[in-house]
Amino acid sequence: MTTRSTTSARLFRRKPIDTLIAESGSADSLPAGAPEEGGRSGIHLRRSIGLWQLSSIGIGATVGTGIFFVLSSAVPEAGPAVIVSFVLAAITAGLTALCYAEMASAIPVSGSSYSYAYATLGEIVAFGVGVCLLLEYGVSASAIAVSWGQYLNKFFDLAFGFRIPEWMAAPPGDGGYFNLPAVILVAMVVLLLIRGVSESAKVNATMVGIKIVILVLFIAIGLTGFHSGNLSPFMPLGFDGVQVAASSIFFSFIGLDAVSTAGEEVKNPRRTLPLAIIISLVVVTLLYIGVAIAALGAQSWQKFDGQEAGLAQILQDITGQTWPGLMFALGAIISIFSVTLVVIYGQTRILYSMGRDGMLPKKFAEVSPKTGTPVWNTLVVGVGVAALAAFVPLDILTDLTSLGTLVAFSVVSIGVIILRRTQPHLPRGFRVPGYPVVPLLSVGFCGYLIYGLHPLTFLFFGIALAIAAAIYFGYSVKHSKLNRADSELSTAG
Repeated sequence: MTTRSTTSARLFRRKPIDTLIAESGSADSLPAGAPEEGGRSGIHLRRSIGLWQLSSIGIGATVGTGIFFVLSSAVPEAGPAVIVSFVLAAITAGLTALCYAEMASAIPVSGSSYSYAYATLGEIVAFGVGVCLLLEYGVSASAIAVSWGQYLNKFFDLAFGFRIPEWMAAPPGDGGYFNLPAVILVAMVVLLLIRGVSESAKVNATMVGIKIVILVLFIAIGLTGFHSGNLSPFMPLGFDGVQVAASSIFFSFIGLDAVSTAGEEVKNPRRTLPLAIIISLVVVTLLYIGVAIAALGAQSWQKFDGQEAGLAQILQDITGQTWPGLMFALGAIISIFSVTLVVIYGQTRILYSMGRDGMLPKKFAEVSPKTGTPVWNTLVVGVGVAALAAFVPLDILTDLTSLGTLVAFSVVSIGVIILRRTQPHLPRGFRVPGYPVVPLLSVGFCGYLIYGLHPLTFLFFGIALAIAAAIYFGYSVKHSKLNRADSELSTAG
C-alpha cells in the first residue's frame, strides 16, 4: 500500500504556483518574498509584449487557419450548414476562453495549459497535456504551412503566368510529394523567431492588420455576389455533418491558447492576458462567420471540394477580373506566414517550460543571452514542423490538431474548478462568470466535438500518447525538478 501510494504521489505531484511564478523572473508578478529562478543559466524570457501585440498573437494564430484553406475540406462535410459548424466551434472556444482568461490571470507564466495542469492536476497529466500541445502547435503549424504553396501558386499564376510544379507545391497525398514552399516558409519563420520575440511580435502585428483588411474586403465583395439559392438545401448532410465539420475546424481556434503561451513575455500579465484572450475571440469569431456566409452565398457548396485557393477564386468569379484574386492571394500569403510564426512560437514556449521543469532535456530551456530567445529549441521545432509539412497529408494533420486542442482546452476548464477549490484566495485578474456552469459546459462541448472526429485520428493520437508514456517513464519522471527536490528531502531525512 505504501509503495502504491508513493508511486501515485510521484505521478500526481503538483508544482506550487509560487514556484511557477517565481521562475518567470518577473518582479511585477512575484509574490512577496518569493525567490527568482530562471531557465538555464538564470536567463529569463523578456517581458516586452503589450496588449495590442498580444491580441495580435491571438488573432494571428487563429485567423488564417480556419478560413484561408479549411473551407475546401469542411464545406463538403456539412454543406452550407458549415456556418453552424463555425458557430458551434466558436461557442466551445468562447466558453473555454473565459476559463483560459481566469487561469492566465492567476498563473501568468509560459507553458499555457501544460503549466496550468502541472499546478492543478499533477505531473503525469501535465506531461500528457504537453504532448497534446505539441500536437496542437507542431501539427497545426505543419497544416498551415502546407496550404502556403497553394496561394503562392495562385499569386504567381495571376501575376506572372507561371506555376510551381504540383509535385513540390500541393499537399502530400493531393498531387504533391515534397512541399517545398512549406519548408521555405518554416525556415523564414524560424530565422525571425531566433532574432527576438519583440521583433517577431511587431512583424506579426503588422501582418494581422493586413489580413483583417483583406478578409473584410473579401466579405464586402463576396456579399455583392450573394445568392440565397446557394444556401439551399441548408443542411444536406444532416446535423452529423455539422458536428464532423465543427470537430475538424476547431483547430482554427488555437490562437486562444497561443496567447497564454506568452505569459512570461507580457507586460502587466494579470490584466493583459485575459483582455487579449477575449479580444482575440471576438475578432476571430466575427471574421470567420462573416467570411463563411459571404463565400457560401457566392458559390454553391459542391464547388468547394478540393478547390485550390478557394477564396481567391471566388473573388475572381464574382468580379470577372484578376486583381481581387491577386490581392487576396497576396494577403493569404502574408496571413499564413503570420499564423505559422505565432504557432511555432507557441510550441517553442511549451518546450521551454517542459525543459525548465526537467520533463525534457535542459537544452530546451536554454535561452540566448543576446536575443533572449530559446535558439536551439526553435531550430528543433522548425526541423520537425518542416518535415511534417513536407511529407504528411493535410486532412490527417488538421484532425490531430483539433484533438490535441480540445483535450488541452478541457484540462484548462477542469483546472479552473480545481483551483477555485484548492486556492480560492489566489489573486486573479479575471474570474469566470457563471461558475461552475461555464467550465462544465466548456468540458461538455469539447467532449462533443472530440466525439465527432474521424476514428483514424484516435489511432494516431493513441500512438502519440504511447510514445509520450515511454518518454515520461523512461526520462521525465526521474529528471523532473520536483523529483529531484523529493529525493533531496528523502536524503536529508
